[in-house]
Amino acid sequence: MFGRGGVYRVSKEATFGQIPKSNMASSASFFSLVQQPASEFNKSNSLAVDRACSSLSKNSPKPKKIPTGLIDRYRRGETHAVSFLYQLSQVLQFQLEMKETVTTGGVIGFYFAFCAVIDGVKYKTGMGITKKEARAKAAQLAVEELLSNLEIDAALPDASDPPVPEKAQNSLTSDARHGRVKFERKNPVQDQVPSAVKDMFFKLTESYPQFSSCGETVAAFVIKYPNGCEVVAIGTGNYNTKQSLAPNGRILHDSHAVVTARRSLMRYLYRHLLLFYSRNHSLEEKSVFQLDVNTKLLSLKSHITLHLYLNKMPKGAAQMPSHLRLNPLSISAWEVNNQIGLHVTVDGKVFSVFSSTLDQSGSHFISMSATDKITQWQVLGFQGALLSHFIEPIYVSSILIGDESYTEPHGMEIAVNWRVDGITPKLPMYYCVYRPYISLVPSAIATDAHSTQKTLSLNWSQGDVSFEVVDCVEGKSVAESPFKSGPALASRLCKAAMLSRFNLVAKEAQREELLAAVSYREAKMMAKSYQEAKNVMKSYLAMRGYGQWVEKPPISDQLTM
Repeated sequence: MFGRGGVYRVSKEATFGQIPKSNMASSASFFSLVQQPASEFNKSNSLAVDRACSSLSKNSPKPKKIPTGLIDRYRRGETHAVSFLYQLSQVLQFQLEMKETVTTGGVIGFYFAFCAVIDGVKYKTGMGITKKEARAKAAQLAVEELLSNLEIDAALPDASDPPVPEKAQNSLTSDARHGRVKFERKNPVQDQVPSAVKDMFFKLTESYPQFSSCGETVAAFVIKYPNGCEVVAIGTGNYNTKQSLAPNGRILHDSHAVVTARRSLMRYLYRHLLLFYSRNHSLEEKSVFQLDVNTKLLSLKSHITLHLYLNKMPKGAAQMPSHLRLNPLSISAWEVNNQIGLHVTVDGKVFSVFSSTLDQSGSHFISMSATDKITQWQVLGFQGALLSHFIEPIYVSSILIGDESYTEPHGMEIAVNWRVDGITPKLPMYYCVYRPYISLVPSAIATDAHSTQKTLSLNWSQGDVSFEVVDCVEGKSVAESPFKSGPALASRLCKAAMLSRFNLVAKEAQREELLAAVSYREAKMMAKSYQEAKNVMKSYLAMRGYGQWVEKPPISDQLTM
């Protein structure tokens, strides 16, 4: 379906995300995965694939066009918006739910609010003084967004589901380009965002050329306004620390680019929360936040959108081969699950959670792959647990990948969109699957394959005087870093630093109940809706056969307030 600025997709009744894989064998005991004899796996997996192929065969005929008369009647006012939306759901074969929600935009007064949820994706909120009026407005908003991106006579695409067998002998295919809409228009952010990232990275490193090669793997968050865009957070890096987990929160354990950029984004958000709570009108106006009088939470101002740029395809499921083949009668189904399932990173290397080659000694720090973390953030929001005490979930509207070694982003679409397809109704209020526009773009930053600084990570957020350079392996700043927090060289992105900012914002917001928390972990667990959404997401991924989410030991969150 349409993500914001995305491409229309039709939901198939059978996808590999729906094939039961909970009975897969695995020898990675520390993931607490239940082992099962190979014969049982072969039998059940083959049956599951056969069912999927049978279902796909039965349901393969799809409507190719939207009848022009259907739209004409709606345009003439002869068909009610709600009725028309349900008619579209029949013609285009998508799942539709009209869901009651909360009012948005700081509306004062007694209003009802509804939104259309299409194939698990939430559309704009409609409001009215009666439920009927609010439902009609929500349907109208969804219809207009759908029609604005559709050319009536254009052929509909096939679903961008997880890979399914290719139609060749007894096989079907997952060709990423096969389902592309022919009328897809170029999104302006495809040019604006990479250009802004390139300019900012050059500006930052111009005075420190010795650190320019830290940009081998780059991630950046860009805020787009109606009249332009600006980079607000940058991160580079490709490794985890080799240091043991400690309760003081001063070691940076995961320094992969998108993780570093996301923590830099959090620093940016904390800065703008302080502007909002400053009780100074001129400073408050400069904040990117606005108050929702009904939820008492803040949200990004309506004219602002957030975008993520990556100069490399992130590690994990997003890097799956573009033409993955599967014979329903072969054990290669195991390969598919290894590709689209959850992954972990250890010492810069990537392993499937189903892999038997993982080091189970516990002597290395293990984190979820960058792809899996992006999937998580597009469900829970990029703000994290602590910031969710103050703000509604923040999602990115587009993910732009400047990796010239790829010809299409199909793996990213599968990982971010389809693995969590259908989870929205199970999530608590405010949370949903926000399907971003995903596209390949020109590379903004040249990479150096022979760089001697592969274990260094750079971070910066808007408002910083200079960037910080962290030794990924040690988890601390290097002595030569343009910015250093102190003689101990603890990074400004570490948990202790984030906790300090959280306490400062809680004080300015006069949230005494948050200041009463005795530890970092307790403050996170107090974000009950966030924790509920997180548990739902992990259970949902496991239920659909993508594997168990790896949890960090509790000791990493035990630092005190």
